[in-house]
Amino acid sequence: MTDDSAVVIIGGSSGIGLAVARRCLADGHRVVIAGRSAERLDAAQAQLGKPERLEAHQADIGAKADLEALFAEAGAVAHVVVTAADLPYGGLDSLTEDSMLRAVRSKVLGPLLTAQAAAPRMAAGGSLTYTSGIAARRPAPGGSLTATVNGALESMVRALALELAPVRVNAVSPGWVDTPVWDHIAPPDVKKSRLADMAAKLPGKRNGTPEDVANAIMFLMSDDFITGTVLHVEGGQLLV
Repeated sequence: MTDDSAVVIIGGSSGIGLAVARRCLADGHRVVIAGRSAERLDAAQAQLGKPERLEAHQADIGAKADLEALFAEAGAVAHVVVTAADLPYGGLDSLTEDSMLRAVRSKVLGPLLTAQAAAPRMAAGGSLTYTSGIAARRPAPGGSLTATVNGALESMVRALALELAPVRVNAVSPGWVDTPVWDHIAPPDVKKSRLADMAAKLPGKRNGTPEDVANAIMFLMSDDFITGTVLHVEGGQLLV
């Protein structure tokens, strides 16, 4: 790796990805954030203060050409973080073929394409960190699609850790985190009620924040003895 190797964050325009970008910039890294929405990327740059070490690129994780262009422009890459997700929720009888394919493209195909495009540009000590989710271990009614793709992603992490070594491959598995993803799941009043109910059950009596998960991602990036691991960041949700 060179001194100017980048941390590339796909999904870095909001939520957990944005929190990771903020941490990486504070630590002095060159950061490239990527996402599908030019508007959200502009907003993220404004929130991050548009430092010289920050670049933004519009890219769809499910599009091979977009990813190839992203990494060609990024140059030398130290670490890759993927938080992008397109996960329609609903009961099995409400899922369409399109919704299933959207989930697979964002959480299975996209991560594989990311590894293809990124790994040749990474040296020993580099890492890929993906984002799974508690549904892979603790599914709920209406979440079969999410459970399926997150379970597949965790299997992929273990396989890629062997295939891409000495580049390390890991995942974080968050519990319920208050991010913009909830805006696509439930109306504001329902979101508030559901998050409050979950917080009351957890040992720490609170839900996660993007910063909580960003802390875990930074740890996986920095510890060069961890690979093929899924790090659970769910406040004890697996226990309750």
